[in-house]
Amino acid sequence: MNTIELKDAVKTKYGGVAQGVTSGGCCGGSCDDPITTNLYSADERGQLPAEAVQASLGCGNPTALIDLQPGQTVLDLGSGGGIDVLLSARRVGPTGKVYGLDMTDEMLALARANQRRAGATNVEFLKGEIESIPLPDNSVDVVISNCVINLSADKGRVLREAFRVLKPGGRFAVSDVVVRGDVPADIRRNVELWVGCIAGALQDTEFHRLLAEAGFGDIDIDPWRVYKVEDAREFLTQAGIAMASVAAADGKFASAFIRATKPAAAACCGPDCCN
Repeated sequence: MNTIELKDAVKTKYGGVAQGVTSGGCCGGSCDDPITTNLYSADERGQLPAEAVQASLGCGNPTALIDLQPGQTVLDLGSGGGIDVLLSARRVGPTGKVYGLDMTDEMLALARANQRRAGATNVEFLKGEIESIPLPDNSVDVVISNCVINLSADKGRVLREAFRVLKPGGRFAVSDVVVRGDVPADIRRNVELWVGCIAGALQDTEFHRLLAEAGFGDIDIDPWRVYKVEDAREFLTQAGIAMASVAAADGKFASAFIRATKPAAAACCGPDCCN
């Protein structure tokens, strides 16, 4: 699958989810699967429009990863129906700002409708791709994302873009699917389809390497929900994959909290502060 085909596949999948929610259908995920369930507290869900919760296809809760402060600027990469944007908006308050970035028209329409329902005035949804963020350098305090970076065909570029828009000292706090260790390619592909990773999840060591190459420090990758192959029995059986042949993938896929920091400027060398 080339880059254009991948983007089209992502738009089709998530556009369909948005349309389903808008028409009163079920949630975007499987509603009771071990990946998307129990990610948000009852209190958090109660603060939001039902349509924002129903459209969530995440594998974690990035807003729980980091201590957001009033007045901060936050960017959500692949904001979908807006659940993490709206939760962040409450925490940064009226003096803060939260941007949601998405490339799917249907999701953007749903997110903006959810913004109106929530009465969130410190939110702006932008159309664009996470590989080319339409914001200036050094303009964001925190970058979050929820199981979206794995959908990109150029994950290194996404991380470099996140680094670019973060202010010095800014923080990167995302939830994503990672692979721990080696998994046979054919088995990996089927398990990735089960967890919704169209483009494929990164190995945890590769994610760490790409973050470091982008310039990040204080990198921490914390798997918190490990997927068991048994959980995917129905999916894999329907795909014609024998359960006995996928034992090598057991426990190798996980939802992870991934944190990193853009280093603060070592020194000011502008005309106003040093020679």
